[in-house]
Amino acid sequence: MVTAAGLLAPWLTPADPTAIHLEEALLPPSGNHWLGTDQLGRDVASRLLYGARVSLSVGLVAVGIATLVGIAVGAAAGYAGGWVDAAAMRFADIMFCFPTLFLILAVVAFLAPSLLNIMIVIGLTNWMGIARLMRAEVLSLKSREFILAARLAGASPAWIIRAHLLPNALAPIVVNITFGMAGAILIESGLSFLGLGIQPPTPSWGNMLAEGKATLGVAWWLTLAPGAALLAVTLGCHLVGEGLRAAGGRRP
Repeated sequence: MVTAAGLLAPWLTPADPTAIHLEEALLPPSGNHWLGTDQLGRDVASRLLYGARVSLSVGLVAVGIATLVGIAVGAAAGYAGGWVDAAAMRFADIMFCFPTLFLILAVVAFLAPSLLNIMIVIGLTNWMGIARLMRAEVLSLKSREFILAARLAGASPAWIIRAHLLPNALAPIVVNITFGMAGAILIESGLSFLGLGIQPPTPSWGNMLAEGKATLGVAWWLTLAPGAALLAVTLGCHLVGEGLRAAGGRRP
């Protein structure tokens, strides 16, 4: 629902999310402005819908990058074993030692705070869990009879991983993706709240929260709207993940 609202934002609200109307500053929710206006007279509902595009795109792309890296590292480590497995897992352990948010803050501080950079940084600092999960799945599958049969038939390791191991290991990965998307959206919102993420006037739920902080006592709607959107999306991702986990755990 939130995804559809973000995609249909130009048709759902005629207001320009960056248009400034100082004469309409800090208007409470009304028929003309469903969620009120901010300090510059910008329509909060419009900014919320366009901000959904930013937050959801960050979540999807960042999780996509983390998933690709994690699957590649985990599959290679689990199938090859030996020093490849040891080196990959020790590197993952080193990455785990650094607090993710502080690591991202350190990297973003040296880069321009653009949407693309944020997606890449979040993705490249959140692959470790998927890599470990993929490695565990590959380790449990590579000794199965159908894998041994593929080896005896002369199949290459790359073909075995692509044709046999990946399809059979994807179920827990998909569950992890839903949780990872919620985490990526929260990280982007935190960076934008601190001024290191999406830069104004581009709307983002994080920078909307930051802008509403100064007028929290007189314009509660400025923080309620993006806060409720963040809660709904992250809760929805977790509920979907739990549902997929429960469905995957059922036996016919």
